[in-house]
Amino acid sequence: MSSAESQHRKPTQNGSWDDIHDLPPSAKLVAKVLEYSGTMAQKQIADETLLPARTVRYALNRLDEKDVVDS
Repeated sequence: MSSAESQHRKPTQNGSWDDIHDLPPSAKLVAKVLEYSGTMAQKQIADETLLPARTVRYALNRLDEKDVVDS
C-alpha cells in the first residue's frame, strides 16, 4: 500500500493529547480531525483540513512517532 493510500486513525490508547502538546499546530489539527472523523486516507485529511498533502504527511509522521495514530 502506498503512503497516499495508507489509512490513519484517531488517537489510540497508546497515545494521548498530552503526547502531542509540543507538536506543531498542523499535527494537532490532523489529530483532532481524526478524533472526530475516525479512519481517513491522507487525501481525505488534506481535503478536510485544507492543509497541503506534504504538511499532512509531516503531521502524520510526527503523530506516528509519538504513537498517537495507527497507519
